[in-house]
Amino acid sequence: MGKTTLLKRVLEEGGFEAKGFYTQELREGGRRVGFSVRAMDGREAILAHRDISSGPRVGRYGVNVEGFESLVVPLLEEALEGEGMIVIDEISKMELYSERFRHLVTEILDRREKVLFGVISSKGGEFIEGIKGRGDVEIWEVSIRNRDRLPSEIIERLRKLRGDAKGQ
Repeated sequence: MGKTTLLKRVLEEGGFEAKGFYTQELREGGRRVGFSVRAMDGREAILAHRDISSGPRVGRYGVNVEGFESLVVPLLEEALEGEGMIVIDEISKMELYSERFRHLVTEILDRREKVLFGVISSKGGEFIEGIKGRGDVEIWEVSIRNRDRLPSEIIERLRKLRGDAKGQ
C-alpha cells in the first residue's frame, strides 16, 4: 500500500469529511506519462506530463504550475474558510513550484483550529524540512512493516485532533 492509498483508506474507514486533493499517476499503454491532481469532489487537473515542454521540470516531466494552481489554490482557500479536515497529497518538488501553494500550506499549518492530513516528500529542500521541523506536525513513515496497522492508528489520532481543534 502506497501513501496515497493509505490516505484514501484512512478517509474512507474513518468516515472523515475532508476538502483537498490527492495525486494520481497518468498512464498510457501501461507506462506512466504524468501525474494529475484530483479534488475530493472529482475535479481534476494535470500536475505534470512528459509532453509538457515549457516551464519547470522534475525528471522527465514538465510541471503544469498554472493548471495545478487553477484547481488547488481555490480549493485550499475554500477549505481554510470551511469546516472539516484539509487533505493535501502531496507536498513535494512538483507542487512546490507554486509559490501560492507554499503560502497556503503555511497558512493552513498556522491555523490551530485546522487539521491537515497530508503526504510529504521524504526528502526535500528548506520548505519541506521546515514543515517536518515544526513542533505541531506529526510524521508517520509508511513502510512494509507498518502499512497494515497505520490506518487504524492514524484514524484514532485524527479523531483526537479533530476533537481538540473543535475545542471539545
